[in-house]
This record gives sequence, C-alpha cells and structure tokens, in this order.
Amino acid sequence: MIGRANIERLEREGRHLEAARTGDPDLGPFELLPGTWANKPHLPGRGWNMIALPFSLAAGQNGPPYRLLVNQFNEELKFQLVDKAVPNRGVDLSVPANTDQLIVTIDYEQAIAQTAADDFPRSGLAGPPDLAIHHEPGLLLNMTNRTDGGPTIARLATIPHGDAALALGNCRVDAGAPVIPTVNSLPIGVNQDLQNNPYLAPYLHFHQNPFEGLFDPTDPTALLKAANQGVNIKQTTVLEFDTTVEHGGINNIPFIVKQANASEMKATFFIQEIEDEEGHTKLRLQYVQVVQLDFFARTDGGPGRIKWPHVSINTMEKVSDQVNTASYARMPS
Repeated sequence: MIGRANIERLEREGRHLEAARTGDPDLGPFELLPGTWANKPHLPGRGWNMIALPFSLAAGQNGPPYRLLVNQFNEELKFQLVDKAVPNRGVDLSVPANTDQLIVTIDYEQAIAQTAADDFPRSGLAGPPDLAIHHEPGLLLNMTNRTDGGPTIARLATIPHGDAALALGNCRVDAGAPVIPTVNSLPIGVNQDLQNNPYLAPYLHFHQNPFEGLFDPTDPTALLKAANQGVNIKQTTVLEFDTTVEHGGINNIPFIVKQANASEMKATFFIQEIEDEEGHTKLRLQYVQVVQLDFFARTDGGPGRIKWPHVSINTMEKVSDQVNTASYARMPS
C-alpha cells in the first residue's frame, strides 16, 4: 500500500498508460522489475521444469499410464507497460462515501525454450533443443489501497493451453539471501514410498539418473539453493502468489478439466540485490512455481483425483532496464 498523499496524486492524474520505469514507487514491490530478465548470456540453462503427463504405453509395455517429462530451459521475462490509477469503484452507504480502490499494474510476457528434454518412459515426444515450451502474457497488480488486511498483490496469468489463473498474495523484504523452500514433488494421493512403489518408477528413474547430471525431480529446488552459494545477496524482495486463497482460482477449457485439470498454483519470486566483487549492484531473479495437475483416481482413499506437481524453477539476471518507450494514450476513468 502507498500513502494517502500518493493516492490523492494518482486520483488527480487519472488512469493512464506509461512505459515501465525501474524504481517507480507507484509499483510498490514491483519497482525493480521493469525491463528484461533472462538466462542468457551469463546464466544459460538455469531453468528446470518437471511435469507428469497422462500417457498410454505401447502394446506389450508394462508400467503406470503416465510419463514424467523433464526440461532444461532458457527464459526471457519482460516487464514493459504500466497501467496506473486503475479504478475499482465502491461505496459505503452508511456514511455515505465513495470507497474507490486504485490499482497499479505492470504487464509481463514470459517466453521459454527448452535446451534439453527427456522423459520416462521414453515417448519420443520430449522434443528437440530450442523448442518453445511456454508462453505467458499476464499482469501483476499492486493494490495500493483498501485491501482490508487481505492480499496486497495479485498475478493474472493466461496460458495458451487454455488456462487462466488469478493468484493473490503478499510481499516482504528480507535482509540477505532468500530461504528457498523444499518442495514435495511426488504425486499426492498415492503411496509416496519412492523405493518400493512401482507406480513411482518414472520419479525413481530420474532420482537415480539425474537429468543432465544435475536435476533430481524429487528435490527440484536444490539447484536454486546451489545457485546462491558464494553469492553476496544483500537484500531480497519476496513476492508470494497463491490461487488457493479466498477469491483466487484457475479456470480451464473443458478438455483440460477432463484430462489433466490445473487446479492450483503457488509461486514465489525472489528479487535479489547482489553486490559483486567490485561493489556494483546487480539484480537477479529466482522463482519456484508449483502447479497441481489432477488426473487419475487416488489410491489413498482421499477425495478427488491424484495431484501431480508440475514444478518450474529458474535463476535469471536483469539484462536490460530498457523498455518500449512509445507514448501511450491516456485512458478515461
């Protein structure tokens, strides 16, 4: 939230679009994001992804009816445009008084291409290097006022597969390096005894044979923690987004709901201010995101279907503060 004086200034200025600017206080916790973040050129291949997918085995093959796909990837994440003083109209009839809320948004566009991929059992569908595997346009919302003790930030994400997510959350600033959470990446709703449950054979395969010699899907955030070793991280802004909180959620097209329903998303972003050996400040971004895909009947007697964690992690750096500086027309409120 921002102070009353700034709210009044936004009200006077009215709703308008402008090029995103690093350090803009109206962006609140997003003020370091404008520009482009990427793996290349200095952190190539630091993105990792794992996803279980329904899969029918060929005649004569034995095993569970799914495959575990793992990807190594490069990402480009751009923050270009700010929409300021977006008004949500409200009223308190007991006073009476207007109780408008003002939102400041920043748009983003995420593009990911794999550098390597493998799956188990082998399907022939993992794809070649440089294959585009994800594209996501979306918005981050800084709710500047009238949050009533609830979430202060939000993420609106749209996925070409046919998913639209609203994730709500909060932010904080921590001194030093982030505390990276450990993620349970095994399916929920089955016996999670990795060594003795044959249903988990794809996970056991990559646990015993880490993908690219590095990525173990049973401990996906280990590589984020390793990337922070020896790095002088002075301060971390933590952004947490969750679709499972009140008023959050994901909507999907019918095919996805039937086959592998994306039911939940939780994501944490760590914006890091790093001091290098020469005393210069650099910006780095890490994230861990877990989307639950629901398919196949549970075997533990619980409700619903098995939840399969689709986990994505990455470590990127800010490669440019430059944005599209075209003049944006003012919009009426």
